Amino acid sequence: MEQTPDSRVKEAILKKKNRHISKISVIAIIIATLLPSSIKGGSEAGALFLLISPGARAGGMGEAQVAVANDAYASYWNPAGLAFLEGSEAALMHVNWLPNLVSDMYYEFVAFRHHVPTLGTLGGHIIFLNLGEQQRTDEQGENLGTFTSFMFAATGSYGAFISRTAAIGLNVKLLHQKLAEIGAGAEEGKGVTTDFAFDIAYLQKGFFSGRLDLGMTVTNIGPKIAFIDEAQADPMPTNFTLGVNLKLIDGEHNKLNVVADFDKMLVASYPDMDWDKDGLVGMHDKKGKYVGPSGSYNVKGKLEKAHTDPIYLGIFTSWIDDWLLGGDIDRPGKNGISDGKIGGFTKDESGKFVPTEAEWGDPSYGKYNDAGEVEVGTGKKRSFQNELDEIVLNLGMEYWYSRYFALRSGYYFDKTGKIHNPTFGVGLRFAGYGFDAGFTLGEPGHPLTNTMRFSLNIEF
Repeated sequence: MEQTPDSRVKEAILKKKNRHISKISVIAIIIATLLPSSIKGGSEAGALFLLISPGARAGGMGEAQVAVANDAYASYWNPAGLAFLEGSEAALMHVNWLPNLVSDMYYEFVAFRHHVPTLGTLGGHIIFLNLGEQQRTDEQGENLGTFTSFMFAATGSYGAFISRTAAIGLNVKLLHQKLAEIGAGAEEGKGVTTDFAFDIAYLQKGFFSGRLDLGMTVTNIGPKIAFIDEAQADPMPTNFTLGVNLKLIDGEHNKLNVVADFDKMLVASYPDMDWDKDGLVGMHDKKGKYVGPSGSYNVKGKLEKAHTDPIYLGIFTSWIDDWLLGGDIDRPGKNGISDGKIGGFTKDESGKFVPTEAEWGDPSYGKYNDAGEVEVGTGKKRSFQNELDEIVLNLGMEYWYSRYFALRSGYYFDKTGKIHNPTFGVGLRFAGYGFDAGFTLGEPGHPLTNTMRFSLNIEF
């Protein structure tokens, strides 16, 4: 069910914000919020700015930090890591976000942590994503002036030991998003919302071996996010991460760590699906009564229109929604719901994929889409590999000479999102001050290619 960034444009932003914005501004907002993490489910989730990774150190290590989390940025990556820290520290980062596309978009991050004896370590962070100035137009394309958009989140963190080598952590966050001051057309209300969420985390030092650390987090757990239309509310971008940190070299003057994070979006989403294979999607109410195009259920009362599972189910069903739970995607048929690009294509003699004139249910109906891919639910080729393909892999290495200088490299691999970005970075520490720089490479034309991140840490 994964979608390209272009298809996510329509679903992730336009249905939630003022549609009277210039096309350039809309695309800028979407790229700013979606490209940092195209984890499966992103097109259906809201508040995607929470997934933008802070810290130039992490940026140089392929954004793998969950099993590291040994500075003030732990309040974002793994609040359980705060328990292992003493003293106080502040950290901050400023990034001109996607400068190759727009000039007035930037990301700010400020974090703080402080150890309280016998209690644990308290911390927190603030995220601010400025989306810049947008141009509002009416339905006829007339200019109605400009407005600004932004997203903001404030988080309080706590980390405490549960044993000598293990700790748990908790984040509580309040987020506010302002996409537009007014609705589009006849819509009432504003493109503004305030919501809450929380994270839970675990960190084990010396797991199985004195050289291996293990971290786990479940982040952004909270109610659905609604702007103008409650019926179009989107789930929080709830995300599970498993991280490992292997200390290959742990000497007095030389240290080399290899780290890896595995990310999985815990959002179970389903497009329009013909669950009962009658060639229709929906058309009935919950009791199975025929009501026409407004109906979301089939004759058996099963939901067929596009939807997401609630969070209490999604944390479980997101692992099998594209494997065991997937049904037959909407086909061109009697209801005419399909856009003509899903299914109905077959191979000709030259190997090209061409549409067929057959109706749904006919033996000659094409099982491919226009990209030549077998539709989920038709080829019977679904397996657990579909779910594994949606896991984002973050790999990183960090070499420290003494405690003063670090070299870093990493790789960000998202198979379904088609993101393959190598990263590099350096770090300096002296007299309680820390300076980090991270650099992201990528294919020419990718918006994150050649992105530089700089961050500062101050211990006191």
